[in-house]
Amino acid sequence: MSQREKSQRKNAFYAQSGGVTSVINATACGVIETARNHSNKIANVYAGRNGIIGALTEDLIDTGKESDEAIAALRHTPSGAFGSCRYKLKSLEENRAEYERLIEVFKAHDIGYFFYNGGGDSADTCHKISQLSEKMGFPMQAIHIPKTVDNDLPITDNCPGFGSVAKYIAISTREASYDVLSMARTSTKVFVIEVMGRHAGWIAAAGGLAADEENDIPVVILFPEIEFNQERFLAKVKDCVESYGYCTVVVSEGAKWPDGKFLAEQDTRDSFGHAQLGGAAPVVANIIKDAHGYKYHWAVADYLQRSARHIASKTDVEQAYALGKAAVEMALAGDNAIMLTIVRLSDDPYAWEIGKTDLVDVANVEKMMPAEYISEDGFGITDACRRYLIPLIEGEDYPPYERGMPKYVRLKNIGVVKKLKTEFKI
Repeated sequence: MSQREKSQRKNAFYAQSGGVTSVINATACGVIETARNHSNKIANVYAGRNGIIGALTEDLIDTGKESDEAIAALRHTPSGAFGSCRYKLKSLEENRAEYERLIEVFKAHDIGYFFYNGGGDSADTCHKISQLSEKMGFPMQAIHIPKTVDNDLPITDNCPGFGSVAKYIAISTREASYDVLSMARTSTKVFVIEVMGRHAGWIAAAGGLAADEENDIPVVILFPEIEFNQERFLAKVKDCVESYGYCTVVVSEGAKWPDGKFLAEQDTRDSFGHAQLGGAAPVVANIIKDAHGYKYHWAVADYLQRSARHIASKTDVEQAYALGKAAVEMALAGDNAIMLTIVRLSDDPYAWEIGKTDLVDVANVEKMMPAEYISEDGFGITDACRRYLIPLIEGEDYPPYERGMPKYVRLKNIGVVKKLKTEFKI
């Protein structure tokens, strides 16, 4: 490589945002491996330690210190290899200093490519950075790579992370239902499982896949999109128990009372201003017990559902990696201020491709469950929903195992030497 070619190369910055998934590291793998294959244009890939906070505090990780084998192992390693964060940048009008600090850090480290891997809030951040960098005379290729188990980003057919969570919930719901059926005559008659999904019921819908033509399982789903009608719900549960001897309830953490209040709301707020939820499953279980006296068990899938790489969907892993790879390729082709998307070409056989959309159409927009995906009684899923969900959970992509346990990688995460004299307080 000539000296002129070396001088024209820029560094890339990659960061993970929000709740992690079982496949977000597969996207990181796609980004880093592809950048290494274009070393004539991208000098180094720096990662933000704990997401965008790493950029604000100039705490960057040099991924070039990791071996090719370690980076390749990210493809089958869950959670965030570089650390993530729940840190929402304020608007430009409220706190321009945060964005100016980001540009200052990027200038200091000669970063020309910005890849932000996250949900709706990170799409908004990515959009603002692309706007401000241009105004400040330091244009960058800003690319948002979708990631969210909630599956609530608009335009894209689905979001990496969701397929694997959906697979985990569908399987867990079926297996737990078999367990309850075994005990129903003399013991537990109702099992309640709580899943993620504050505003959108995509994960809850996956619980409906537990039942099919060969598995006649009574599954009742509580969606955030359908207000909780206690009388109708209790009648549905009673009917299931009387007909089947037992009932399984899948409740989204975002299920709400008719007045809009969450079933599990604690009257406290998190760092994003969102209502802090304390557990919908025990609330629902106790409503059933008080009304019908049925013995119950409940569980909260919580982190288990989003970190279960051992049972990840092959479709999900492949899409997560492909988006990371395409992000680099599109940036090098000159794309800016876009989010990559998954475009569904057909359901059966399942086919898809990578697309893109302008960030201005994505930021702070949530995609809810379509009405045609929810059964008429509001407690189940339709055939259309099954056609949508099934391809996303299909296929197995097991990690390597050693002595009975999955073998995951822990990176060295060696820091980049700081260049700025000033520090930024979070």
